Amino acid sequence: MSMLFRTHLRLARASVKQNRTRSFLTCLGIAIGIASIILILSLTGSISNLIKGEVKDIGSDLVVVRPSRSKDAVTSFVEELTMASTFEKSSLSLLDVSSISAVEGVTAVAPIAISTNTLMNDENTIPSATILGTTPDFNTIEPLALKYGVFLNEKNTDSAVVIGHDLALHLYNTSNPIGRTLSFYGRRFIVVGVLDEIEEAVNFDNVNFNNVLFMDINTMENLMDSVQIQQINVRVLNTSILEPVADNIYKTLKENRYGDTNFSVAYGDAITHPASNLLNVISGMLALVAGISLVVGGIGVMNIMLVSVSERTYEIGIRKAVGASAYNVLMQFMFEALILSTLGSILGIFLGYFLAFLVSTVTPFGPYISWEIIAITVVTTVGVGLIFGTYPALKAARKKPIDSLRHYQ
Repeated sequence: MSMLFRTHLRLARASVKQNRTRSFLTCLGIAIGIASIILILSLTGSISNLIKGEVKDIGSDLVVVRPSRSKDAVTSFVEELTMASTFEKSSLSLLDVSSISAVEGVTAVAPIAISTNTLMNDENTIPSATILGTTPDFNTIEPLALKYGVFLNEKNTDSAVVIGHDLALHLYNTSNPIGRTLSFYGRRFIVVGVLDEIEEAVNFDNVNFNNVLFMDINTMENLMDSVQIQQINVRVLNTSILEPVADNIYKTLKENRYGDTNFSVAYGDAITHPASNLLNVISGMLALVAGISLVVGGIGVMNIMLVSVSERTYEIGIRKAVGASAYNVLMQFMFEALILSTLGSILGIFLGYFLAFLVSTVTPFGPYISWEIIAITVVTTVGVGLIFGTYPALKAARKKPIDSLRHYQ
């Protein structure tokens, strides 16, 4: 059996080498599909690790409450794709924030209410700036490095704001605008703090802190008709009571809604979902395209194998005439298909990670190298070789010796 295996492998390698250009182009079709999959998985893994690292740095005693909708996967997918969910009212409210604060074991609660408005000062105007309403506890739960000034506190919440590093530059053309004013919602506010520049724009809050304005959520509620709370961050006393406190928060919010569960309570690894649901949709669409390109590559393998079977009909007749079985012929051509797909897989892995390194030079997402990703691509490639190599191999194995020998030229 070992000798027969080596014979099949040797014959398959010889056939691939005999038509190097054709074999390379066939492998390239497989490589493009594999490279696309590698790039997508690397990018997704990098974002996931980035957020996991952030949550780990903040601490493991964190609970996150988010609005949730009980819909099937297809409906959710369509809504994310069409951005219909963007305009859906959040189920979270300031009553929930107060209720969570009263839960035993909770030490800090920071809601996140996102709005957009035009920021103006005497020098510049920023249309559609991101405004984040929260409480002073935000900086306790998720400490942000301040370059200048202070964060929101109980004494300055009424008229004070804290802005991100990039927003300060855009509004004031300087990174230190402490004491200067700006206007939005028809009111004037004083800048009391400026965040230090943050390299990682992606986080589990789904907010780019470099381009955001922090204000007190109660002041925001007084200025707006209604406040949309997208998330509530909660810090508990210690990790040993994390699960029971999370359960109590869930029960409390359920009681607030008279049994409705249009929210989710997450802690631990459940917090570290990708920051944007739209990113999941885009990644899924790209993976689908990559899968289609891989299928096209597999069809290329089948096409080349059919050409090879046609060209080597006389060879098949000779082999069968001297005693080769249909199984021997079948395995010879299956080995050829597997060699082509495996070479394409290897080329695709190198190409995919090369592209991932290129992407990492212009984004904060470093290439994520994982044996699981490589294993998935190898298994996928072997499957492509087996699926698309089976028909040509069966066609070769079923040829009759006397008919094959008539093809001699």
